[in-house]
Amino acid sequence: MAELMLILRMFTIMLILGFSEARMEILSNQADVPLGENHVLLCKAGGEGKISWKKDGEDLDKDGENPRIEEIDETSSKLTIVKAKIEDSGRYLCLCEFETDHRDETFIILFVYEKPAFIDIETYHEFLEGQDAVIPCNVTGQPAVEVKWKRYHQELQPNDRIRITEENSVQIKNISREDQGTYICEGKIKQRPISKETEISIVVNVSPIVKIHEEVKKVKAGPETNVSLICLVEGVPKPNITWKIPDTSDESRYKYNSDKSELTILSVVRHDYGPYTCVAKSKIGESSATIMLDVSEHPLAVLNQTEMEVESGQTISVSCNVSGHPMPTLQWFRKTTNGSLLTVDAGEGRMRLEDDYVLVIDDLTPSDGGLYTCMAISPAGNASTDLVLKTRPGKVCKVSAAPGPTSVHFTLGAPLVDGGSTITNFILQWRLESEQHWQDRLIQPTDPLVITSLVPYTSYLVRLATQNAVGPGEFSDQFTIRTQGIREPDKPVLVTSEGKVDGNMFSIPLTQMDDGGSPIINYIVHYRNMVDEDWRMKKLPSNLTTINLHDLQYNSEYQMEVQAVNLNGSSSPVKLNFKVPQPVPAERVSKSGIGKGAVVGIVVFIFFILLLAVDVTCCYTNRCGMLMFLAVKLFGQKVPGRKTVEEGHGTSNGDLKLNGIDILRNSIPNLQTQNETKNKLQAEVTCDQAPLTKFEKTPHNGDPDIEA
Repeated sequence: MAELMLILRMFTIMLILGFSEARMEILSNQADVPLGENHVLLCKAGGEGKISWKKDGEDLDKDGENPRIEEIDETSSKLTIVKAKIEDSGRYLCLCEFETDHRDETFIILFVYEKPAFIDIETYHEFLEGQDAVIPCNVTGQPAVEVKWKRYHQELQPNDRIRITEENSVQIKNISREDQGTYICEGKIKQRPISKETEISIVVNVSPIVKIHEEVKKVKAGPETNVSLICLVEGVPKPNITWKIPDTSDESRYKYNSDKSELTILSVVRHDYGPYTCVAKSKIGESSATIMLDVSEHPLAVLNQTEMEVESGQTISVSCNVSGHPMPTLQWFRKTTNGSLLTVDAGEGRMRLEDDYVLVIDDLTPSDGGLYTCMAISPAGNASTDLVLKTRPGKVCKVSAAPGPTSVHFTLGAPLVDGGSTITNFILQWRLESEQHWQDRLIQPTDPLVITSLVPYTSYLVRLATQNAVGPGEFSDQFTIRTQGIREPDKPVLVTSEGKVDGNMFSIPLTQMDDGGSPIINYIVHYRNMVDEDWRMKKLPSNLTTINLHDLQYNSEYQMEVQAVNLNGSSSPVKLNFKVPQPVPAERVSKSGIGKGAVVGIVVFIFFILLLAVDVTCCYTNRCGMLMFLAVKLFGQKVPGRKTVEEGHGTSNGDLKLNGIDILRNSIPNLQTQNETKNKLQAEVTCDQAPLTKFEKTPHNGDPDIEA
């Protein structure tokens, strides 16, 4: 029994010793204590005992004011440091003497510090590019503070331009824009993870600089011409841009971009010419550059008269004023009948220039009429304006006349002098030798020059002249002509310029110049399709003025011959070929894309489907219709289906249907399809079983099951 008690006591002592070693500890919220703050240490012994405190090996007074020691219970003790000072730093030991003559201890090291602080520090610095910059960082703290500089989250590395002074300042020589940004100054308590940092912004200012691409900007004035003047500005801070402009320019036509680095002048005019100065200004300084805007003005030529109608023999003078920048030179040209230009020079001739800009023509003649051009010529371009000079046409010099029985034909042998105005008519005149009064006839320039309705075997005096918008010209020399005897008529004249095709009809005007001295009886017209048709003939009355041919074939070429007939015979034929084109549909395709032809096609298709449906219904209900007829004739078989009433199987026509047969539209052979999937029987259609119409009865013969 005594031995057992001894064993139990030893076991208890071992448990107490093991428990006390495991639980002995000092509780503290932190090991680093800021200067001036209160700090509490709580010692837990893990068992009952006498607890005492030591600092750096010396006993602490249990009744002292600072630090102050309090027993909470027999297992724990509290030590309070009031307003911690630097000298409160050290090793604090908690010692516990247990009742079992066992003692235990634990310790904690406290570090009292003064937080790093930045004194009189500026967080924003501005420097001018090229200066030597110093960035200070004054940091206080206890017991000792070390300073580090960072940039881009990395420690700043000194180099030839950048170094860190003994006063912990950063010194940058010849600072540039690449050096600007955010720098970080960090103050850290030596050998402790206690630090504080601040950001310092560095701005490197740059004096304004203005750059331009071209010192002289050349542009042509005009309502469609816009010009942009651009100045490239650099500088930090960003400079403000203004423009100095010429006094003569109109600012209402100016347009700027957002920062005014681009000035656009709309509809440039000559008055916009001059210097444009771009000025960039900031708090650092000012800079400027000038662009010279050279505005060239397109030449302009102005006549005091642009059209003149003058009688022959008079004198004219027309002035031409030119303007532009640079000042253009002036030149007069005359346009000849072949389209070439002749230069009009200053001189003493009948046609000359006076004062270098006035065109003078003395003793005007018909050949002087025409187009004259005043041209302004300069590096900025050319400009011209025309003078239309009109006078009466000239005399018809080279002309011949050939008589017929009742007519005279004129032939021109040289180009006409139109006096600068288009010939509007020919005046044909004739008279008997014994008469003084001239008879005349006006002829269009495109019509034959023929005098008609003369008397055969008679002498006439004939002549002609031309006429334009100013008036008639001088008559040609007169001819003495004797008309010929009575004969067959001249061939008719077809006015091809007025021929036209309307559908399948062709019409063309007809005139008769000389009837051969005998009235025209009729006209004979032969025409044919040139591909595969014989000649067709029509006789037309003598008072005919237009030939009309009807019922012609489309898309065909025709040949036509016309003869005039009098009592003395027929004239030689006048021939003409023409084509009748394919007609264009009157109605175009609608916006929906369906034209008239498409609509007709759809209607016909629907009608065909309905007709086929009716025929199929007739075939399989009454065994009638075209489909049944074709099946019987082609295959000699009947269409398989249900037994009919006529066959005596008690089914109505409404119950009949095709079994195993697919009927395709317009596909007769499909009527022979075998019904292999249902009854394995082949249907037959025979002539004696298939009525051709619904009024014929199907003969009742054979086994209905076999027929089915």
